[in-house]
Amino acid sequence: MVSKTEEAEVNRLESQADNGGGGEWEYLSLVRKLKLRRPDKVLKHGLTILNDPKKRSSLGHDEWTLYEQVAIAAMDCHCLDVAQDCIKVLQKKFPESKRVGRLEAMLLEAKGSWAEAEKAYLSLLEDNPLDQVILKRRVALTKAQGDISGAIQRLSEYLEVFMADHEAWRELAEIYVSLQMYKQAAFCYEELILSQPMIPLYHLAYADVLYTLGGLENLQTAKKYYASTIDLTGGKNNRALFGVCLCTFAVAQLTKGRYKEDKESPELQSLAAAALEKDYKLRAPSKLSLLGSTLRSLKLSS
Repeated sequence: MVSKTEEAEVNRLESQADNGGGGEWEYLSLVRKLKLRRPDKVLKHGLTILNDPKKRSSLGHDEWTLYEQVAIAAMDCHCLDVAQDCIKVLQKKFPESKRVGRLEAMLLEAKGSWAEAEKAYLSLLEDNPLDQVILKRRVALTKAQGDISGAIQRLSEYLEVFMADHEAWRELAEIYVSLQMYKQAAFCYEELILSQPMIPLYHLAYADVLYTLGGLENLQTAKKYYASTIDLTGGKNNRALFGVCLCTFAVAQLTKGRYKEDKESPELQSLAAAALEKDYKLRAPSKLSLLGSTLRSLKLSS
C-alpha cells in the first residue's frame, strides 16, 4: 500500500515533469519502486529520456531498466511499435536473457496472439517453474480470453504455492464477487484480513460480502467488520457508516424484536448516523435532506 506521503511525492514529481521542470528520472524511479501503474506518464517521460542520447547515457546501467519500464508502459497504452522497439534494444544487449524473453511473451499477449504467448510462457516456465510473474501473466492471459473458470483454477493453483501473495487473493476475491460466488469471496477476504489485519479496505470488502450473503449471523458479523473499518479509518469511511446502519435495520427486520442487541449497538448506530450527518453538512449540504429521509426510513435519524 502506498502511503499518503509517498503518493504526494509522486504527484509532486509528476507535476514537475509535466510542466517542464525536470525530474523525469526521479519520477520514473519512484513509480517503479512503489509499483504504481501510470503507463501514459511513464511512456511520455521515459521516451523523453530515451530519445535524448545525453540523458540516456547519463543513466549508466539503469538505461536498460528504463527500456524495460517503457516497454511495459507502451504495452499498457497499446503502443506496440514502441514496445517492440524497446524490446529489440534489450534483445541486442541481452540475447539470452529470460527476463527479455518474458517481455517478448508479454508483447505477443498484447497483440492478442494467445496461443503463441501461452507457448512462450510455458517455455520460460521449463527453466523456472516458480516464476511468479509468468504464472500471474498466465492467469491474465486466461482471463483476457474470457475463460474465467480457467483463471480461477490457475489462481487457486498459484495460491497453493504463494499463499502470502495479497494481490492474488484480492484478485481471486474480486473474480468470485463478479460471479456472485460470495462464500468463496468471503474466504479470500478472510485470508487477507488474517495476513494484513490493519488494512481497512479488506475489512470493508469482507463486510460487504457478508451483508450481501444475508442471514442473521452474517449480518451481525458484517456489522462488526463495518465497525472495525470505521475504527481503522478514524471514523472517516461513509460506506462503513452506512453499512452499520443497514446491518442494524436488516437484523431488526429479520428478528422482529426477538433478538436483543448488545449494549454497544444502540450507541454505535447513533454515532454512525451522527457522523454521516456531520460529514454531509460539511461536504454535501445539498444532499443532507436526502440523507435525513434515508436515515429516518431506517429509524436511525439522530
